[in-house]
Amino acid sequence: MHESELAEEEERRRKRAPWGVIALVLLTGLALIRNGSGEFDVGPPQPASAAATDGRVSGGTFAKSARDPLPYSVPDRVRIPAIQVDAPVMPVGLDAEGWVDAPPPEDPNLAGWFTGAVSPGEKGTAVVVGHVDNKQGPAVFYGLGALKKGNRVEVSRQDGKTAVFEIYGIEVFSKDDFPGDRVYSSKGTAELRVITCGGGFSQQNGYEGNVVTFARLVEVR
Repeated sequence: MHESELAEEEERRRKRAPWGVIALVLLTGLALIRNGSGEFDVGPPQPASAAATDGRVSGGTFAKSARDPLPYSVPDRVRIPAIQVDAPVMPVGLDAEGWVDAPPPEDPNLAGWFTGAVSPGEKGTAVVVGHVDNKQGPAVFYGLGALKKGNRVEVSRQDGKTAVFEIYGIEVFSKDDFPGDRVYSSKGTAELRVITCGGGFSQQNGYEGNVVTFARLVEVR
């Protein structure tokens, strides 16, 4: 790596939000995506209890199947074949109130990559967010809660590589008691979290929680 590239990499790492800060923001109830509309008679699917994370997160054959991490590269597109997701990805950061921003709600088929974390495929925990619905109907991650362990998430990157992640857990967490450290902490491998709104809904407060998909890098194409 040339000296200029090393300097750029160091600057990028300095700008990353430490997970402890993000976890604290979320644990105080300022959770991820706050403007799902919830205006439909039939709500989005919610994760089954059998889809919760288990011991494979820290060891066993699943950990052995994890791929070596990739270098930094901006993501272009996310695909989740099991729920027919194929969407462009835009960068998002934190808004003025300390929330992780979501993509513009007017575009239902658009996901956001949180730039305060690693890029998908790097060592650490990358985060991709998207709306569950808008005023017109279901949005990009409406079906997230229907995913099962073993389903794949594919992220195309600007370096021409596609990082393929295998899901090992899907859970819904209350925005008032969001386990930030559990969701975001690094497991020593390349991890991905795909997050949208979920749980119960009220007109006053919107969705009560966030659906979180836990996945780990298992293939590079």
